[in-house]
Amino acid sequence: MAGDFGTVFMPEMMLANFDGEWSSPALVSCDSLSLHPGAHVLHYASTCFEGLKAYRQPDGGVALFRPDRNIARLAQSSRLLALPAIDEEATLGMITDLVGHYADDVPSAPASMYVRPTHIGTEAAIGKAAAPSDTSMLYVMLSPVGDYFAGGEAALRLLLDTEGMRCGLDHGMVKGGGNYASALKHIMRAQRDHRADQVLFCPGGFAQETGAANFVLVEGGELVTKALDESFLHGVTRDSLLTLARDAGLTVTERELSVEEILERSARPEAEAGLTGTAAVLAAVGTMIYNDKEYSVGSGSPGPVLRSLRESLNAIQWGQATDTHGWVHALD
Repeated sequence: MAGDFGTVFMPEMMLANFDGEWSSPALVSCDSLSLHPGAHVLHYASTCFEGLKAYRQPDGGVALFRPDRNIARLAQSSRLLALPAIDEEATLGMITDLVGHYADDVPSAPASMYVRPTHIGTEAAIGKAAAPSDTSMLYVMLSPVGDYFAGGEAALRLLLDTEGMRCGLDHGMVKGGGNYASALKHIMRAQRDHRADQVLFCPGGFAQETGAANFVLVEGGELVTKALDESFLHGVTRDSLLTLARDAGLTVTERELSVEEILERSARPEAEAGLTGTAAVLAAVGTMIYNDKEYSVGSGSPGPVLRSLRESLNAIQWGQATDTHGWVHALD
């Protein structure tokens, strides 16, 4: 794809407004929005969004991957931000109508069409710092994308940070702009001081998540990741990969994972670690950085277990393998 990941957009988007009730979705230009300068979102961060993808199938058709899970999470984020409730069925219709409108532009594997539904508070009310927006806007944009990392694989450098925090511990389940903004200073510092690609936040010495992805560790036939709670985002890709790991015969354990255990197990030759998310799918971690020391993860290069899981997930998404879990939503 031309341009950096997520910088190219289809010329139109789907948009609906809430003011007591939802308006009928409309196809509008994707190059601007009309917002009052006092809009709640601009002052009090009443914004949440989702990221999912549409994939070209071998028969030339187009399919979405688990859109129901992403829409349910958008509804959850909206509730937690006290935004007006979205209509989940109507939101799915907005997504499928827009993707269908641009079906001819959905690229073939290994590229895809990134889908970004966004919900924002629009009420012009700068006195509502302690009150929600009564009006809102929901819109869906499309962006054709290639691999997040060149060649589709990476051996990332990951800083383990026990001092910083991505966001408030009761706010992690929100996929909202404020959570990403609060993590940014930590990521920029890690990039500057350690040449790190990402930060794994470990408040209290236990792994939580990175600025934009969930963390998994594989060693000795076991895949370990943090158990779900409200402190971090419940990734759709994470859930899918855990299911595929069980299918492949791995022992999947969801529990607390300390920095000490991460470093100890990562030092073993067969160890692998990775970050999961819609954009990168599953990116390998090659180096851990902790207390100014560097630790190789296994061989320091992407390993076979996580590579196999990534390939299995991609094969389902691109229609190259049987979808036994009912994840693929084909467009009519």
